[in-house]
Amino acid sequence: MSDPTTAFQEKFRRLQAEVGKVIVGQEQVVEDVLIALAAHGHVLLEGVPGLGKTLLVRSLAQALKLDFSRVQFTPDLMPADIIGTHLLVDDPDGGRRLEFRRGPVFTQVLLADEINRATPKTQSALLEAMAEGSVTTGGTRHELPGPFFVLATQNPLEMEGTYPLPEAQLDRFFSKVLVPFPTLDELGGIIDRTTGVEAPEAQPVLDAADLIEMQQTVRRVLLADPVKRYGLSIVLGTHPSGDGSTAAAARWLRYGASPRGAQAIILGARVRALLDGRPQVGFDDVEQAALPALRHRVLLNFEAEGEGLSADDVVAQVLDEVPRPLGAAA
Repeated sequence: MSDPTTAFQEKFRRLQAEVGKVIVGQEQVVEDVLIALAAHGHVLLEGVPGLGKTLLVRSLAQALKLDFSRVQFTPDLMPADIIGTHLLVDDPDGGRRLEFRRGPVFTQVLLADEINRATPKTQSALLEAMAEGSVTTGGTRHELPGPFFVLATQNPLEMEGTYPLPEAQLDRFFSKVLVPFPTLDELGGIIDRTTGVEAPEAQPVLDAADLIEMQQTVRRVLLADPVKRYGLSIVLGTHPSGDGSTAAAARWLRYGASPRGAQAIILGARVRALLDGRPQVGFDDVEQAALPALRHRVLLNFEAEGEGLSADDVVAQVLDEVPRPLGAAA
């Protein structure tokens, strides 16, 4: 029987390589998204249009042999357009009955494209699905197929006609991944792949059972108490007041991260330890997991916005201020 850590690495890298056949560059983006999936978390992808966010999500679903649905969020999209609705249908015996017609949320990988273009009412239709893996309509609870992931995209530049995601929904995303503009060489590679005769497509290399096994392996990674307390101290350090508050948070933040931020840091750190071939989480793993887990969970104050600071800038300052336990190395 192969070592669980080695098996996890092999599957992760195989999936990463298959997606890399389709996506040019963006190695860090692909890795961050795969880390979230291995931790069984939802992802918010932020970047300008045309950077391959939709292609990335579709390629992941293909490589994992998972069902895939895409919903283009618009201001006139209604909750029933996502969840589904009850229709009056004819019975074979001549009667009529209400029948539930499932919406696109009944899938395994749901791409919520430009999620911030829909109204808050429609955005909130995803909350139960993201939190519980189910939806309730007409007083009946419907289970979603598992594993279930929401990968949402949003454009950070165009604000007209958009509705910023409320903090409660942002908190449901395991991580927020920033998709940068490609370099000159990467842009050339994109043109070569997309303007030629044949465009590459991801082939299935893993399946749902493999992914579930990877998620179970992540949960079994050892976590020493000093490392756990360091991760929790980082989350407390994002709060502008109270025990563990940092000077950066007190100056620049209105609100800090929730307990889900701590969960995301620890799970992300466990995945990173496995990728490094270690069965135990280290302090460096926690630090590397902190930024994607916290950048969407902290709320800047007016002073920070006036100074042109980003959430990444403030989280980096918090990490600098929160000390590791005495005697800690990596």
